[in-house]
Amino acid sequence: MPSRPLLAISFAAALGAALVAPPQPAFAQAAWPSQPVKVVVPTGPGSSLDLIVRLMNDKLAARWGQPVVVENKPGAGGMLGVDIAAKATDGHTIAIGFNGPLAYAPFLYAKTPYDPAKDLKPIVMTTSQANVLAVNAEKVPARTFAEFVAWAKAQDGKMNYSSLGQGSSAHLTMELMLAELGVKAVHVPFNGSPPAAMAVAQGTADATWMVAPALLPHVQSGKVRLLAISAGAKPDSLKELPSMAEAGYPKVEALAWNGLVGPASLPDAAVARINADVNELLKNDTSLREAMARSGLTIVGGSAAEFARFIQADVARWGPVITKLGVKLN
Repeated sequence: MPSRPLLAISFAAALGAALVAPPQPAFAQAAWPSQPVKVVVPTGPGSSLDLIVRLMNDKLAARWGQPVVVENKPGAGGMLGVDIAAKATDGHTIAIGFNGPLAYAPFLYAKTPYDPAKDLKPIVMTTSQANVLAVNAEKVPARTFAEFVAWAKAQDGKMNYSSLGQGSSAHLTMELMLAELGVKAVHVPFNGSPPAAMAVAQGTADATWMVAPALLPHVQSGKVRLLAISAGAKPDSLKELPSMAEAGYPKVEALAWNGLVGPASLPDAAVARINADVNELLKNDTSLREAMARSGLTIVGGSAAEFARFIQADVARWGPVITKLGVKLN
């Protein structure tokens, strides 16, 4: 007689098996991970995404009994690294994605190497944080956002700004602000936040919007000045900055968010294991929480389904904005 699919086994047979079988440890049947786990970071070393993964990799390796290998693969606005995970077939390769490659790419590019909605499986959201507006402290005399607006308008299109990549939250936050101000500026994209922040610190870029971690060393050295934050929810380390709503521009609201994703083929048991262990760290690991707080990162966590819904909501919000701004990338 042909064997029947597991889902076709009768409830009575399944119940009987459960009653006589000895207790099994959680995830024992999945036996995941059975080899080293690769986490692709689609930005360079020292970026906020890199920081998040490296704060967790040793702790996850200890839980899983397998090495967790971090691979930085910046490029193409984050799509290069995320594409590695989208096409992985070993069941042990995931990536940390963010707004650009997970939600904005289909609106920005005529063609993408993967379909975020079909080729990727959300696992867990890690952090979500506002971008901050930073300027070179020597070239830009502004000490308030109002003064920055006056200065930017006086540049007559000669202002330039850095971002951590084409189509990133940093890029689109700046474009949204410029549209609201009626100001033109030149975009200078980089592969990741560290070089984009360094460009502002060195004065090769006048300004940037990005999350705080890569900027803070330059703020402490006096080379960079922070002027505003792109959301009303502020970490304690950035409480003194006015939100864009407080500065009179409520439409300029944006969050940079990130989370772990895998290929659509990633087994549900692996998704459940990663989600549970990452949530445990984010909720209960004091050293990790403190390190993230010092870097201005707001911990999120939650279920895989919640992360999927969040991505869908951001697509619905930013798709029309990107179309209205007319931002198109090659």
